[in-house]
Amino acid sequence: PAWPPEGSADPRILAALGKPPAESFVARGRTLAIYQSAEDVAALKPDFAAMRQVPGANAIVTAPGSDGVDFVSRYFAPNYGVDEDPVTGSAHCVLTPYWASRLGRNELGARQISPRGGDLLCTLHGDRVTLAGHAVLYLEGTITV
Repeated sequence: PAWPPEGSADPRILAALGKPPAESFVARGRTLAIYQSAEDVAALKPDFAAMRQVPGANAIVTAPGSDGVDFVSRYFAPNYGVDEDPVTGSAHCVLTPYWASRLGRNELGARQISPRGGDLLCTLHGDRVTLAGHAVLYLEGTITV
């Protein structure tokens, strides 16, 4: 699904990011913080202990891209056991409608600049987002109920 920004971000989460964003929103319970540059996003060192004090705190941080991508991002979710997620499909359900609106097109190149990182092709189809990219098998198993 496409989850466009819909409200104001919690200032406690923004403070925990360590650098004020140029703009901020919330979408489906996810904080969206917009920075001026990919360098700003790469340099963030969030205070994860402070984020854990805010129930459900998580943050998608983003900026315009370069080097062949339209935007960059990182995703922090310490309350869910992941200080920083390497490549986050659900975050791109927020990022794609935001950047499609800003850039005036529905097909976008994205780079998540976590330490492992990854590139995605994000396409907005009305109220849906499709994501394409390379994946790595992390776990395989069977659950018997």
